[in-house]
Amino acid sequence: MKIQHSLKFVTEFAEGHPITEQVMSLPESMRIQMLEGMLKSLVTPRLQPILDEINANGSYAILKVAE
Repeated sequence: MKIQHSLKFVTEFAEGHPITEQVMSLPESMRIQMLEGMLKSLVTPRLQPILDEINANGSYAILKVAE
C-alpha cells in the first residue's frame, strides 16, 4: 500500500529578469512540469542518502521519492 504525500514547493523569479519573462511566456502546465523536473533532478541525489538512513531500520514502511 502506498500513501502519496503532497509537499509543496514554490519558485520565486526576479521581476524584470529576461529569464523570468521567458519562463512566464510558457503555458502554466509546461512551467510546472519543467520546474518540478528540475527540482527533482537537483534534490533527489542529495536526498537519497538521507532516505537510505531513515529507511535502514524500517520494518513496516519505506520512504521514497515518487516517480
